[in-house]
This record gives sequence, C-alpha cells and structure tokens, in this order.
Amino acid sequence: MYKRTYEWNPGLAYVVGLFASDGCLANNGRHLILTSKDYELIEYTQGILETYTKVRLKTGQFDTQAYHFQFSNVALYDFMLESGVTPAKSKTINSVSVPDELYADFLRGYFDGDGTVYGYRDIRWPNSYMYYCEFISASPKFLLWLQSMNQRLAGVSPGSIRSGTRAQVLSYAKRDSRKLFATMYAGRDTPRLLRKYTKLRDFIESDPYARIA
Repeated sequence: MYKRTYEWNPGLAYVVGLFASDGCLANNGRHLILTSKDYELIEYTQGILETYTKVRLKTGQFDTQAYHFQFSNVALYDFMLESGVTPAKSKTINSVSVPDELYADFLRGYFDGDGTVYGYRDIRWPNSYMYYCEFISASPKFLLWLQSMNQRLAGVSPGSIRSGTRAQVLSYAKRDSRKLFATMYAGRDTPRLLRKYTKLRDFIESDPYARIA
C-alpha cells in the first residue's frame, strides 16, 4: 500500500513549529493533536495538511476554552518524531531538524503557539517605548537551541532566559524584537496569527527610532 511521505517545505515547517509548541503526539504512534484558543491556527493547519477532521471546543482549567483538533496520520507522526517533536515533548524536546532556509517559518509557527509580545513606556524616559518578544518552553535545552538558532539565523543577541511559573522564557528587547519581526514575517503571504503579528508590528511602528518601511 502506498504510504505518503513528507518533506520539509515552508507550510510544513510552520506546522512543525505549532506542534513543537501547542501540539501533542499520542502514544499510539498515529494520532496527532493540536490545541489552541485561536481557531485561526487550526484552520491554517487543516489547510496546509489538507486534513479536515472535526474540531472540538473544550473547556480546560479555570474555565478556559480551546479548540481541539485530532487526526490520524502515521507518515506525519513519523516525520514529527524524526524531526525532534516527540510524545510528552513539553519537557523533553531538545531541538528540531528544520533546514536553515525554513527556520523562519518554523520560528513563526512556534511564536504563534508559545510566543508572546508586550510593551510599555519606560517611566525613566518619557519618550522611550519598551517592548519585548518572548518564546516560552518547559524544556531548558530547547530554549538554548532556539537561542542559538536565533543568534545564527536572525542576527540577534543572546537575549535572556528566565524562569517563569511553569516554564522558562527566552526574552528579547526592542532591537532584537525588530530583527525577529523581520525574520519571521519576511514573506507577505505566509501563515501567521494575525493578533500577534499586529501587536508586534504596532509596537515597532510606535517606536520613533524604528519605523517599519
């Protein structure tokens, strides 16, 4: 019987980034699960993978709701494993074997899943506007790998890693956030979570020293 195989491409790199953050591989060797409060990400994944199984809305801790997308695909499951995304990956993932030329797509997917951006005005300097781009993971080794890849492929500084409530956070300030923005959103028609893209873009556009062309 013919078994579909997968090869790296921009869309798949984005999906792998999502699964490295918000995804899960079941222990049965065939089922993949993506959970997100943003239905937009589920739609992107369905379109890229051409898989349209039923999506369920589930209520989790503290009455938070999220969309739950589960499907069976042995070939994709094996591809995820070979790439470094494993069952119970939140604390065990170390790195992902994404090609350099597709790293931006992977990083954007991971950011859409487990990234955040925030900003504020620094009270010490009335005209200064501070903003940060962050990546979150329960695996210290994975964050160190992400840190190294961002330095090499996005030209940023090491940033800083700090311990959060249940995970660690890799954080970048203004200048590095602009470089990461330029890296992740270099393609105009690439899939992206609009609310995060818009928020980071608006912070940068509000910075009088860093206008986006």
